[in-house]
This record gives sequence, structure tokens and C-alpha cells, in this order.
Amino acid sequence: MSRSANPALARLLAQGEGRAIEFKRSTGELREGMQTICAFLNGSGGTLLFGVRANGEPEGQAVSDQTLREITQAFDRFEPPVNVPVERLPLKSGREILMLRVDGTSDSIPFTFAGRPYERVGSTTRKMSQDRYEELLLERAHARRRWENQPAVGVGLKGLDREEILRTRELAIQQRRISAGTSRSIADILDRLGLRQDGALTQAAQVLYGKKFLPDYPQCMLKMGRFRGTSVTGEIVDNRQEHLNAFAMVREGMAFLDRTLPLGARFPTGTIFREDRLPVPPDALREILLNAVMHRDYSDAGSYVAIVIFDDRIEIRSCGRLPAGVSVEQLSGVHLSKLRNPLIAETFHRTGAVEIWGRGTNRVIEECQRYGAAPPIFEERQGFVIVTFKAQVAAARAVGGRVPRPESGTSAVPVEYESLEDRVLRLLKEGELPVSLISERLGQSRVSGRLKVVLKKLVSDSLAEFTIPDKPNSRLQRYRLTKAGKARLTSIDARE
Repeated sequence: MSRSANPALARLLAQGEGRAIEFKRSTGELREGMQTICAFLNGSGGTLLFGVRANGEPEGQAVSDQTLREITQAFDRFEPPVNVPVERLPLKSGREILMLRVDGTSDSIPFTFAGRPYERVGSTTRKMSQDRYEELLLERAHARRRWENQPAVGVGLKGLDREEILRTRELAIQQRRISAGTSRSIADILDRLGLRQDGALTQAAQVLYGKKFLPDYPQCMLKMGRFRGTSVTGEIVDNRQEHLNAFAMVREGMAFLDRTLPLGARFPTGTIFREDRLPVPPDALREILLNAVMHRDYSDAGSYVAIVIFDDRIEIRSCGRLPAGVSVEQLSGVHLSKLRNPLIAETFHRTGAVEIWGRGTNRVIEECQRYGAAPPIFEERQGFVIVTFKAQVAAARAVGGRVPRPESGTSAVPVEYESLEDRVLRLLKEGELPVSLISERLGQSRVSGRLKVVLKKLVSDSLAEFTIPDKPNSRLQRYRLTKAGKARLTSIDARE
């Protein structure tokens, strides 16, 4: 057994082969090693060691001038040209290990070796698909000519949401990310945001502020679904598809999560009021939804953002793979920000909705830890980036919508309940109620925005109705169940 005194080498050997480490017994496997270097270049970097057995045993090899010439000649077969230094690490036996390190920060992706592109999948190097190769070529060739900065099709200023644009202006001024002297002229605001070029609206402007999306922009779609069970083959509880601009998409997505997810409850020490909790921190859900909307691939007309809720998890899906050089593993650690849609991301940034330093996923993980929830799982699957929050969404029913107090001396443990919609319906089953009393019966200290959203939806879905239809804001206004609302409760009870 030959060992090295090099501590950095010892750490690499201890890690074993993986996504960013590859062992080759000798340069007799030079061709395979260069394929792995190509994969590292096309990904997020890695380290290749010649002279190490697959089990991590540092065997070393004799290194001559001929050995180094062969490596140099192998690098001549890369396109575009690369410069990867070769580090020679001596072993006590007199043999050497050759270490080649790639940092994965090149702007020249994709690379090929001997005319073929390679990629890293787990601890395996494989040939890259033609579709992926062409996608990376487009990213490299059109860094300045992206989908988002091309002229919008059939869209003029009147086709944009004026109020949304003015809202952006106000928020950006508050954040000091746009001049307070910016006029209220829609054209001027768009120019300052970089969303017009030579007087022509960009496709980014349509994504951010459009009002009409069919037939030219079907990809501006948000899909929302609630499935009973743990797969899409289960019963569909709720299924919606909306074509929306990016800002409205975030608001509608959060409203769907807010009214669909069950509430948990706890009683903070020293208070008579219950504290409602979603199974996942709302700020974490919002951050991931924002990322899905901002960083997705809009060039595919069949693409979309999806929020899918199962009994055991919440998934937020966005079409498009991660940018070259960014891996799903890096999302859980410190990583640099690489924007697919800089104009769209920068506009959100100006409103204060997000940062642009690549810390969003780290903040999500930290928020989940503070909340006592499991951190999300990041993955790429079938052309989508999918973020999964594990959570018990199938909720137990609180009797009469009332929450039992914990016994004296016991700690307050979050308890999960049925959806707020169904709890409100159960309260209305007792009779006509004003919103203040509904809030009180739910254990809230005040009428929450969430409750207002749910009541509005119940009326919209004809599950509840106003007792004074022509005066919705009257102080005497009350809510009552409709026949459809009673049928909904009967259906719920039958399932249970």
C-alpha cells in the first residue's frame, strides 16, 4: 500500500468516486479520462486522478515525458480548446498520481472531446444527448440574443397591464432601485427596466405584464392541482390552468397554496389565541415559486409552471433544465447565481421580491430549519426542475372547526386540520355568520387575509353566499351555506 502525505489528496481519496471525482488506475485509460474531463467542463467541474484504483487505493504510476506528451496531445482533441493543468503528486513508493482539476466556470460550454460531447450523471460519464448539446450551443451562441430580449409578437403598450407596471415603479422607488424621478409614463418605465429596445416591446415585457397570451404565448401558463393520494392517478380534488403574467402567476400560485394547504395550530405560551401554521413555511414556498417563474425556459411554447399538491408532499415544477455549470447538488449549498432570463429576474429584483446573488435556495433551507420542516428536495426530471417539500397534507378533521386546547403543562405541538375552506363551510352549517364571528370561531385574533381569500372563493364557487347580495361591504353582511355547499360537506363526510 502506497500512501501520500498530501492531506488534500487524502481527503479526495476518502470521498470516493462521485459526481465530481473520478479515479483512473493509469493513463492507460487516458481516452476515458478525457471523456470525464469533458463532462466536468460541461457541468460544474470536478477532479480526475490517474494512478488510483476504483476503490480509492493510491497505486500511482511511472510518469515520463512521453506520458505528459500523450496528455497534451489528448487535450488537442477538445473543442473549444481547453487548458487544464496537470499536477504531479509523488507517493512514498516513488510513483506518482496525476491530478487534473476543472473548476466548471467556463463561458465556452458545451465542450466536445474527439468530436463528441459528454456529461456527468452521478458517478458516471456518458455521451450527451443531441438535444441537450444543441440547447447548450444556443446558450453559448445567443448569450446576447435570448428569447426574452426578442421583439414581442403582436403586442403593443395597450396590451400590457398598466396597473402592474405602475406597481413595479412604486415598489422599485421604495427599494431605491429605480430613480424617484421616473415618470408615470408606461413607455418610460419600460425603457428604464430595459423591456423596450429601439421602441419595440420585448418578450420579457409580455411575460411580466401581458394581459392576453393566446394564441402566441401559451407558455405563460400556471397549472395548479390537488390530488388525493400520492400520485396523479389519484382522485383530482382541484385542477386549474390559468394564463397569467409573471407577477399575477406568483400571486395566484400563493393564493392556491394558501387556500388548499391545511392549517396546523399551536398555542404560544401566555396567549389565548391560536397560532395557525401551514405544513411548510409560506416564505419558502414563495421563494421557490418565484424562482420557477423567473428562471424557467420560456422558449418552449408547450412549457409551463406547475404547483402539484399530494397527500404527502408539495411539488413546484418549472420547464427547463438548470443553466450549464449549475447542478442540483449545488442548490443546497453555496453557489453563484446564473440567470437564464436576466431582464425578467432584474425586474423582480427591482421590486424587492428577490435577490440576485444565488442565495434563494439557501434561504429556503434555513427557513425550513427554523420552521421545523424538512428541507426541500431539488431534482431535474424529464426536462423540468422540480422542488419537492415533504409534508403531511392529508389532514385530520377538527370537530366543528374548533381547535382543542392542549392540557395544562403540556407543550404545544402543531396539529394538522382540514382545509380552511372546509372548516368555514362547517361553521356556516351552524347558521348565518358575519366574518368577525367566523374569524373568532376559527381561533384567530383578527380577520386574516387568508380568511378573506377563502370567503371570496367560496362565494365565487357558489358554495356560500351573502345574505345581503347587493351590499357585500355592509356591516350587517353575513355568510350562509348554499345547496352546493351543503352537498360539498355531505361528500366530505361520506369519504371519511
